[in-house]
Amino acid sequence: MTWLGWLGLAVIITGILAVTGIKPKGTRHVAHTNLMWMARLALLAVLILVGYLAFQARSGG
Repeated sequence: MTWLGWLGLAVIITGILAVTGIKPKGTRHVAHTNLMWMARLALLAVLILVGYLAFQARSGG
């Protein structure tokens, strides 16, 4: 696996952990704060944008 594959895997794992709110012991709780909801909304917007761009690139448009 190339460095780009490892980077992609790290990004996916980090995104899943961020959205689900899993955290290490001893850290502050932010899973149900307004800031976390805005971060989830921003992540969703980026995913939609990237998905749209990938669809456009695949269809040749």
